[in-house]
Amino acid sequence: MPTSVGSKQGDDPGTVRFTNVQDLFNVIDHTTRDSLTVINVSFDRLTEIDRIREEERRKFRFRYFDTKSRILIITITTTLHERLHKSLNYQMITKIHGMGLAKSWIDVGSPTLSAQGYAGRRGKEGDSSGGPKPERASKGAWPTLVIEAGVSQTLAQLQIGIRRWFSMSNHEVKIILLTKFDGTTILLEKWEEEIPVRPRATTMRHSLQHQEPVLRQTITIT
Repeated sequence: MPTSVGSKQGDDPGTVRFTNVQDLFNVIDHTTRDSLTVINVSFDRLTEIDRIREEERRKFRFRYFDTKSRILIITITTTLHERLHKSLNYQMITKIHGMGLAKSWIDVGSPTLSAQGYAGRRGKEGDSSGGPKPERASKGAWPTLVIEAGVSQTLAQLQIGIRRWFSMSNHEVKIILLTKFDGTTILLEKWEEEIPVRPRATTMRHSLQHQEPVLRQTITIT
């Protein structure tokens, strides 16, 4: 069961119940985790958390928020977490520059993005992301490439966000890279979408709406 924010129960819980902003910030300041799931967060409370986060210049990110479930998943920018995704993103950008395409790619970073058709209700902030210019350079445009990192989260918890990225962007996100560190091993996964082969498929639009995430590649670094 989730503990209340600021309570003495449990040992560094990964899930906490929201009571107030300062108690939440206290948990964030003292946790050793790079991810925290916060329940019982209304949209008004999220707005308050975001405002104070900006005022105090705190570096944690909102990985996912949904008003219906009132669940907020926070990414805490530990040194290890940041190295995981930034190192991978740097390698990607270096390769793109080496191909002479530096002016055709924009490094989006960690923007706050709202799901299409759900403005003000759902949102995501990735770890690293990017896409081609000028198509993805406008404010609010979804990237084509997203990198998500995890240390305290399990691989299964990281994978939950894959479907959300594809669906919330209306399939504008094309590639998702996951990088997970478990203490001795770095696991990399590359995910894309494909249209399942179904008999008597109707329109292309219908098919696009029924794309499924597919694991294309796995790399294990020991």
